Amino acid sequence: MDGFESNDGVILVASTNRPDVLDPALLRPGRFDRRVVVGRPDVKGREGILKVHTRKIPLDENVDISVIARGTPGFTGADLANIVNEAALNAARYNKKVVTMTDFEIAKDKVLMGAERRSMVLSDHEKKLTAYHEAGHTLVGLKMPSADPVHKVSIIPRGMALGVTQQLPEADRHSYTKEYIMSQIAILMGGRLAEEIYFGADKVTTGASNDIERATELARSMVCEYGMSELGPLTFGKKEEQIFLGREISQHRDYSEDTAIKIDQEVKKIIALQYESARRILEDNADAMVRLSEALLELETLDSVQIRRVVAGLPLDGDDSASSANDGGNAAESEETPKKGFKKPILPPITPNNPATA
Repeated sequence: MDGFESNDGVILVASTNRPDVLDPALLRPGRFDRRVVVGRPDVKGREGILKVHTRKIPLDENVDISVIARGTPGFTGADLANIVNEAALNAARYNKKVVTMTDFEIAKDKVLMGAERRSMVLSDHEKKLTAYHEAGHTLVGLKMPSADPVHKVSIIPRGMALGVTQQLPEADRHSYTKEYIMSQIAILMGGRLAEEIYFGADKVTTGASNDIERATELARSMVCEYGMSELGPLTFGKKEEQIFLGREISQHRDYSEDTAIKIDQEVKKIIALQYESARRILEDNADAMVRLSEALLELETLDSVQIRRVVAGLPLDGDDSASSANDGGNAAESEETPKKGFKKPILPPITPNNPATA
């Protein structure tokens, strides 16, 4: 690489996640002068990665790799490999000879939401609080425009969380609209609002701390980075060199004290507006909110189909349960076996529009 010898036909390839600390001498023409950023795979890439990882795994005839690829937007190659491994482990746990779509669904939930902690004992009051908290997220997520469809809601403790509301986009997202970000803030506020409305302002819990933190970060990014506020299309604060791809070390304040006050006011205004939007949704759909909470207390986990049936006032053990099939004849093959004979859907619905907001 010193330029004094002719090495025709030699191509040198290297990789790093620290492009900011590379010696400029390495990046001169004739050396590492071409940089390729490897992002997350699209649907075709995910399908190809899944085919590689499932080559040596016996799959049931109903397993459709393309369906799994469409239902895992934003997943990296390592995430997909983890899903395949978890699905195979779940099948082996119940002595099945092939891996089914149900195994992949369970594996995806484990990767997305963490492993279940069924050994953790919650009091009836804590369980009820968690059910209303998660139902608040879910109901606001169903009614807000441009929001990703709700994939699953559970009050089974996973990781450090007492409950989880999981959303999955219908397709790969490369940019986000102002409406979408505002909807996300409202959804994050739905849990705290549900506690406040149904248990009183003095009975709210610390369970919403992470929701509030994430909502505040989104609102501040809208004001300081995206130019999505009444302060106009401006950015505030210069970021220092990136220590990792997409991560800044620190932020340099390049605005006045008066501007800082206006930024804080705009952030508070955005949060307050979405807080009230979420409140209206919960108050206007009080009956659906109670039904959803009671269903969670009874079943602990609801999938996308069950959620829509509960909100619509339909029974969970309707026509869908009559047509459910028994995968491999194993009744205890799932860590979260649904009650009332309702079979879990294979993957969230892939539709042009969000059916929940129609």
